[in-house]
Parts: sequence; C-alpha cells; structure tokens
Amino acid sequence: MRRYGLNTLRAVGAVVAAAPFLALAQAYPLKPVRVILASPAGGTPDVVARMVAPGLSSRLGQQFIIDNRGGAGGLIATELTAKAHPDGYTLFIGGPGSLTIIPHLRQNMPYDTLRDLAPVSLIVIGPYLLIAHPSVPVKTVKDLIVLAKAEPGKLNYASAGNGAANHLAMEHLKNLAGINITHVPYKGAPLAVTDLLAGNANLMLNSIPPVLAHIKAGRLRLLGVSSAKRASQLPEVPTLNETGVHGYEFTTWFAMLAPARTPAAIVARLNETVAQVVRVPEMQSRLESLGYELGSGSPQAFAAFLRAETEKYARIVKASGAKVD
Repeated sequence: MRRYGLNTLRAVGAVVAAAPFLALAQAYPLKPVRVILASPAGGTPDVVARMVAPGLSSRLGQQFIIDNRGGAGGLIATELTAKAHPDGYTLFIGGPGSLTIIPHLRQNMPYDTLRDLAPVSLIVIGPYLLIAHPSVPVKTVKDLIVLAKAEPGKLNYASAGNGAANHLAMEHLKNLAGINITHVPYKGAPLAVTDLLAGNANLMLNSIPPVLAHIKAGRLRLLGVSSAKRASQLPEVPTLNETGVHGYEFTTWFAMLAPARTPAAIVARLNETVAQVVRVPEMQSRLESLGYELGSGSPQAFAAFLRAETEKYARIVKASGAKVD
C-alpha cells in the first residue's frame, strides 16, 4: 500500500508540475506572432508562408504577421530569429540555404542552427527539376552524361548563386556522374531562369513552380527529378537515380523554426496546428500544385532531419569546393 501511495503521489506531482506548461500552450498566443521569412515578397518561402499563416491565425486566434527579411542568403532573417526572445512570438520560415548550407560556407557565423534554433515543423518538401534549353541536343539524363563526357566543360549550368542549394545540387550530380559542366552563378534564381530561357545557359536544377509552365510550353526540356522517388505531379518523369546518376537524391524544403529555448509546449502546439492547416484538402491541393508534398512528423523528427541535412551539406560543400561571393 505504501508503494502504491508513493507512486500515486509521484504521478500527481508530475501532473501538477506539467500543469503550468499545459496552461501556457492552451493560452498561447495572447498577441500577434511575427513570422520572419528568409526571402523577399514573392519568393517561394513567401508564397508558402502566406498560404499557411491565415490558417494559423484562424485556429489560434491571433494574427501571424509575415516579416520579409530577404538578403545575405537568408542570414539576416535567421540571425534575427536566433537572437529573438524565446517566447513563441517570433518564428522563422525558410529553407536549407541559411539553415544547412551557409554555415558550411562562412567562417564566422552569427548563429548555430542546431544550437540556436528550435525545430517546429517541416512544412513541405519537394524535388528539383533538371531542365535544359531545347537547343541542347539531349533528351535524357543518359544523353547528357554522354555529351558532357565527350566534350568536358563545354556545357554550362545556371544557378541562383555561389553556394545556393541548386548550385550544390548540380555539383553533387557532377561528382556522382563523373562529368564536367561549367558553373554560371546568377544573383538569384529568377535571373538564372531568364537566361536559361534565352539560351544563354544550357542547364539548370530548379524547383518546380518557376519552370513548370515553361516546360509545358516547350520552352524548356525536362530531363529528370532530383528526389528519391518520382514527383506526384510528374509521375511520368524518371528520377536522376533511375536514369544513370546512381545514389543521387536532392530535395528542397521549407520549415518553421523558433528561437532555442522556446517552451516545448508552445513548439508542440505550433507543430500540431501547422499539420492541421496543411492537411485541409484545399490547402494540400494548392501546395501540391506548386510541386510540394507535405512534410510530416513531430518536432523531434524534424530535428533529426535537420541534423541529417546539415551533415549532408557539409559533405557536399567540401566535395564541391564551393565558396560564397
């Protein structure tokens, strides 16, 4: 009886100890929430965030206000978040650039992603498309590899800039395929796509939304997708792994994070609410139309994903020799 009584007291004590945290999560938020974006208005993170924010506002009863802080590859926005008060009223939405790539390209980082930020939710994940200007005499990835090996360095590819995700994605492809293609960096993906359409660049790896209409109109040729499995929007298009670049997998993603030490109860509530918002059928359909599949899992699962992505990019940056401007 004594043991039972002690166990009961311990259980009651645990409930009492947890009560303030549960109350905090249930009351949150009590005022508008600032959502810092690592992109200018109109960028893909901005589009995703502005789709998700109204659903968060309606479910949690406070406005989630978008604060675009583009520049420095997302460094500005990420640093602002990392140094904000960890009370749940400053959040971040962004992708791999400032979270898992820039830390391996710069010597003196103002934050440590894994130490200074709390993973909340992996919102969406999607592939890159390997695209070519129609003047390039290739129709498949195998054709591309044959041509690139026959004429090393003659072909070129555009990227959003030195150290950009699609730069590293192509360098990883080159290393696995054993080919030499010249890198032409631009100041952002829109300029790179424009020059690709004009025929001034030969190839590019890019996310789906900016290029899908051009592919359908025949202005660009689609060779393959970068993910481990075929894209649900383009089931007829093979993966690069299927078509000769064995072991190749590369994805782009957008996620929500908070400053480290944000109360776990608030992080859990945000994670649950984001999942509810993106799983509304209309929202899911809209995100899929942009080329993304829903992310999944708990904050802990996202934390494991973030660690794996950080380690992956460390290897790729080292192998590529990439440097920032």
